[in-house]
Amino acid sequence: MNLFLLAQSSGFLLPHGAILLALGIVFGFYMAWSIGANDVANAMGTSVGSGALTLKQAVVVAAFMEFAGAVLVGAHVSETVRNGMFDPTQFDPASLAFGFLAALLAAAVWLQAATYFGWPVSTTHSIVGSVIGVGSLVGGTHAIKWAKVAGIAASWVVSPLCGGIVAFLLLKLIHRTVIDRKRPLERIYKFIPYMIFYVAFVLTLVMVWKGLKNLHLNLSLGQAIIVAFLSASAWSALSLLWVKRLRVKHEKERRERGVELEDDAPEGIPFVPKEYRGLPEPKTVLRPPLAPGSEQPAKRWEYRRQFEFEKVEGVFAALMLVSACFLAFAHGANDVANAIGPLAAIVAIVKAGVVSLKTPVPVWTLMLGAAGIVVGLATWGYKVIETIGRKITHLTPSRGFAANIGAATTIVFASRMGLPISTTHTLVGAVLGIGLARGIEYLNLRMVRDIVISWLITIPAGAGLAVVFFYLLKAIFA
Repeated sequence: MNLFLLAQSSGFLLPHGAILLALGIVFGFYMAWSIGANDVANAMGTSVGSGALTLKQAVVVAAFMEFAGAVLVGAHVSETVRNGMFDPTQFDPASLAFGFLAALLAAAVWLQAATYFGWPVSTTHSIVGSVIGVGSLVGGTHAIKWAKVAGIAASWVVSPLCGGIVAFLLLKLIHRTVIDRKRPLERIYKFIPYMIFYVAFVLTLVMVWKGLKNLHLNLSLGQAIIVAFLSASAWSALSLLWVKRLRVKHEKERRERGVELEDDAPEGIPFVPKEYRGLPEPKTVLRPPLAPGSEQPAKRWEYRRQFEFEKVEGVFAALMLVSACFLAFAHGANDVANAIGPLAAIVAIVKAGVVSLKTPVPVWTLMLGAAGIVVGLATWGYKVIETIGRKITHLTPSRGFAANIGAATTIVFASRMGLPISTTHTLVGAVLGIGLARGIEYLNLRMVRDIVISWLITIPAGAGLAVVFFYLLKAIFA
């Protein structure tokens, strides 16, 4: 369908309405593309970096979950100005339409530039910075709600700090209860129902309070906890069947590979040491099997633990995949508004010729935003996924799981406490916490420095670009 012809066939009360709407559609798709290229790494970066998913698998999974979240439960009523940074009714419709076009284009350009360098930045901060630039230009600095800006600036510290602390503690707990124990495989069997309960509890709260907020469930704290508890209990009970199947599967693999799990087993591989070879009666000794790829004899317990660690990490990989799907769905439901919110405002302004605080969001804009996110992920998403998954610190499935759940836990409780929080900053902080749990020498400090600088300049970069594009649009349509 030719959207431009569709726009021309509709009635508009604002001059150049058809052209402005066509530009809004293009800029909105571009912004959604930039969101997919940069922000979706929040959900999939750890999965790819730890090896739980290949990049192609991550693209397919994230594309499905992001699209479903955006279309099924994306915003149907959007605030005209993102986060209420200023009162739009103070401005004339034409200037505001140009302003939102400039804000969309500015935020998209900055996000694309950040993605090119592999910097994970906040898409919300990008559009807010652009809106601040437009609001200051059109209405003056006194029109901006600077308390909101201060809250966003505080999130630069609060988000990574909280995410890092929670992920650090979670990884330490995983090591203490499972990985550092003598029988990690038996320990993981024991703790799977408890871990499933915690994961389901936290992710349900993420969905209720963040991912599904546009359904206006309006659940109280007590109601949300009850829903999360019932969901977590059901999944924990079902996990007992999974544990049973895992035991059978692992035992079969152990026997096929000849891995001995008992310390006092007398069996071994007949072996003639070099110094006894060629003698009439060569001396034969026993040794454990070789570890895969090893040229030297391995101690029996080392080979056994290698097998057990491999299976334990496989369990964490499965858990991380579930968490990544939930986070991608919540992201599509929540952050598609960064692209279609200003677009919906442009549609309302050019059609009605007036400005309102709340504007309905047409279904086709949700579809447009969802498609843009998917295309952005498929084309440039690998750049930021590489940064989060591999360039900050080395991740394994257990470490990636701790980072994902640590970030989700932080988002839930910080949101309910009213703390300013950014999903991107929280997850990056969680990955930093994982690196610190191993030692600061395991962090790529140069990359950390670049990421922090990109955070600091996101809002001023968006504001500056928005001012430039605003003047360009005004000049073109003058």
